[in-house]
Amino acid sequence: MKIQIQEGFPDLEVIIKCPKDTEEIRKIETLLHGYKQRITCNKNGIVHLIDKYEIFYFESMERNCFLYTVDNVYETSMKLYEIEEILAEKGFLRSSKSQIINIAKIESLCPEFGGRIEAIMENGYQIIVSRQYAKQLKERMGIK
Repeated sequence: MKIQIQEGFPDLEVIIKCPKDTEEIRKIETLLHGYKQRITCNKNGIVHLIDKYEIFYFESMERNCFLYTVDNVYETSMKLYEIEEILAEKGFLRSSKSQIINIAKIESLCPEFGGRIEAIMENGYQIIVSRQYAKQLKERMGIK
């Protein structure tokens, strides 16, 4: 990989030149889009600002919304639809009625019965992508 930095331009622009659009390229794009974007959440009464690239997925349970990192669980006051609006174009995708996943953290995908997909995350978590969202996941991951 060759990296060049050129100064003297009015705006920041990143162009990725590659032989083929791959999963690695998509991960780089996701990281660039979300650079310095943080989600406010809390754990044990302490407010935390979590960089979006550290988040594996969000889950809504019993009117509460949680975000999961590699080794912690935090609660956020945001609703899933708000998170989806903010992060949809930044590498996150709704995987079911109650979950949103970070597609850059997906390690592998396995088809399931009924059109569902099992997504294995980099930390070993297994998330079922419902049939309703499976097609969109495949499109975003470049899978036919």
